[in-house]
Amino acid sequence: MQCPAHAPGDNEPLPDTRYERSSSGTRRTVYENGTRRSCTSLDNEDDIVIIYNRVPKTASTSFTNIAYDLCGKNHYHVLHINTTKNNPVMSIQDQVRFVKNVTEWREMKPAFYHGHVSFLDFTKFGIKRKPIYINVIRDPIERLVSYYYFLRFGDDYRPGLRRRKQGDKKTFDECVSAGGSDCAPEKLWLQIPFFCGHYSECWNVGSQWALEQAKYNLVNEYMLVGVTEELEDFVMMLEAALPRFFKGATELYKTGKKSHLRKTSEKKPPTKESIAKLQQSAIWKMENEFYEFALEQFQFVRAHAVREKDGELYLLAQNFFYEKIYPKN
Repeated sequence: MQCPAHAPGDNEPLPDTRYERSSSGTRRTVYENGTRRSCTSLDNEDDIVIIYNRVPKTASTSFTNIAYDLCGKNHYHVLHINTTKNNPVMSIQDQVRFVKNVTEWREMKPAFYHGHVSFLDFTKFGIKRKPIYINVIRDPIERLVSYYYFLRFGDDYRPGLRRRKQGDKKTFDECVSAGGSDCAPEKLWLQIPFFCGHYSECWNVGSQWALEQAKYNLVNEYMLVGVTEELEDFVMMLEAALPRFFKGATELYKTGKKSHLRKTSEKKPPTKESIAKLQQSAIWKMENEFYEFALEQFQFVRAHAVREKDGELYLLAQNFFYEKIYPKN
């Protein structure tokens, strides 16, 4: 049987013929006439792609570092989706390229993709086996405050990197009081469009349609959406549901020295007056409605997955079995 051309490289010239064997099943990579072609036999467990379209300032780097720390041990690939100027909306041609790469790049499977990209519906491109989407969101005002100070002071992850607003010493409260653009209610509009996706209406600030579409996608297209405030529980449930990727994640989160440590520098909590002013806006009410919706869904999933005893969470054992199996042999 002839092997299909390797998609991501667009049949780029490569040297002599050689064969490679993966740790899971048999993988045959052949170079014929200077062109790479791939015949890959993947187990169902290895034919998995996870996409974490991470929302900025939701502990996304902290969580992604766990995936990086585990990829060697658990034998999967981690790939960062680096878009120009962190633009979360891809062009139609880049959407096609991305979908093709994710689904056909067999050498990278199993794969964990992450990046600041809004939700992309793979079924629009005729894909039957969709990737698994996961995400984390945060209280919208807390997220905005963190982002505000991050742009000015950075964080303890890359402390020497110069940030876009470096040198601006104005506090978040002073910005709110002065009606500044960096703390305006419009800046809250981010988590809804990230979940809504690549539709123009998603990015119309204050769109009721975008809110409803984001909710729909959250419950229908995402396997699990956690919240920053309860990140450890999110990690625990991922380890239970997807041990192929996240085996050892909970222990790493609890004991790792760098996996979950990233804090925005110089961050000052906003006053009650600043919070109250933002909460008067219709945009905050919509973003907060989406956050509360996600939180309720997460807590519902958690309630059916874990139990608490002596202040510790324990995963429930399998709670179903098969019986009355016919015909009898």
